[in-house]
Amino acid sequence: MSLSRRQVTAAAVAAVPLTFAATGTAQAAGRRARTLYIAGDSTAAQKYADAAPETGWGMALPFFLHKDRPVANHAVNGRSSKSFVDEGRLDVILRQIKPGDFLLIQFGHNDEKVNDPTRYTEPWTTYQGHLRMYIDGAREQGARPVLATSVERRKFDAAGKTLPSHGEYPAAMRALAKQEGVTLLDIQALSIALWQRLGVEETKKYFNWTAAEQDNTHFNPPGAIAVARLVAQELLRTRVLTSGDVRRLDETIPGSWITWPKAAV
Repeated sequence: MSLSRRQVTAAAVAAVPLTFAATGTAQAAGRRARTLYIAGDSTAAQKYADAAPETGWGMALPFFLHKDRPVANHAVNGRSSKSFVDEGRLDVILRQIKPGDFLLIQFGHNDEKVNDPTRYTEPWTTYQGHLRMYIDGAREQGARPVLATSVERRKFDAAGKTLPSHGEYPAAMRALAKQEGVTLLDIQALSIALWQRLGVEETKKYFNWTAAEQDNTHFNPPGAIAVARLVAQELLRTRVLTSGDVRRLDETIPGSWITWPKAAV
């Protein structure tokens, strides 16, 4: 994920995470709000008005969660598991996260940047080592870590078969989740299966394809909503959340629900 001027601007303002919740009634009586923190890259990150219609799946996740399960989206454009830590962003989360909260960790896109020493990690050594920092940090604060393999890019061969693009990073995360006893959301496997079902042309409606660019990595509102639905479904299936925590899993979510606030000056 190379950083364009627009992405650099968005990354700067994204250093201050926003918590978004979809419309709904007040918190359910007797339930303490337990926040779901997201540590990740641009596929999940909050986008601003200058980036529209580009949309991170973290922007759509609150539509599928009840109000007392708010989302604190700390994902930032262009970050890897390493650079997120090196910039102190994990420390920010660990100062805020509380017992009973959740830390959802999705990195891989930028860990693959072998020619960038500020971001590159090797799948079976430094990548796993950095992910352990998130796992251990969350557990030390009494929060629950959850690993999510990287959502797949839009990539097809000449015969229309979807192609994986993340090398050994998903396998390394799966192995680490098993070693550390951490819940895994296999979003890479689920998203590549979804892109295959949709096909070459239909998937263009889910990615940031505009008259100006053909982006096969980042999403538009329908794509972000589709991936957020996968995340919410997996949070329920793996019993990280209960049926009382989620909503609208089988409902159509209008793309018009997505909004892009103005970036902070």
